[in-house]
Amino acid sequence: MTTATQYGSKFGVTALTQDGYTSGRMSGFSISGDGIILGNYSSGQTKTLGQVVLANFVNPQGLVPIGDGHWAETPGSGEPLVGPPKTGNLGVLQSNAVEDSNVDLTAELVKLIMAQRMYQASAKQIETQDQIIQTIANI
Repeated sequence: MTTATQYGSKFGVTALTQDGYTSGRMSGFSISGDGIILGNYSSGQTKTLGQVVLANFVNPQGLVPIGDGHWAETPGSGEPLVGPPKTGNLGVLQSNAVEDSNVDLTAELVKLIMAQRMYQASAKQIETQDQIIQTIANI
């Protein structure tokens, strides 16, 4: 303690330097065309959070549906070929776009109406057969 000194004045900040950024919360994110996910923060900073990768199969017809629009690989489909967008034979990403349905609603409605009419015709046929059998049994 013999080398310590003290000056009799009040504390005051004499210099201020900043070597970082203020704290910030994630305020949103964006995805670039090459699959990079960028987090946007309230401090004005942008940081890379990850990357979206795509998968393709040698034989996509070999995939098996498992429900809810999900598919599973099979020996017939081959191993998935995984990579970032725009590489090899993989597709591209389009950020901030909504995908349209790949179902033709008119065609599906026509199929539904046809199925309903076939069901009604089958029901009438069964009803007619029951009436014929009842008539024969009463004779």
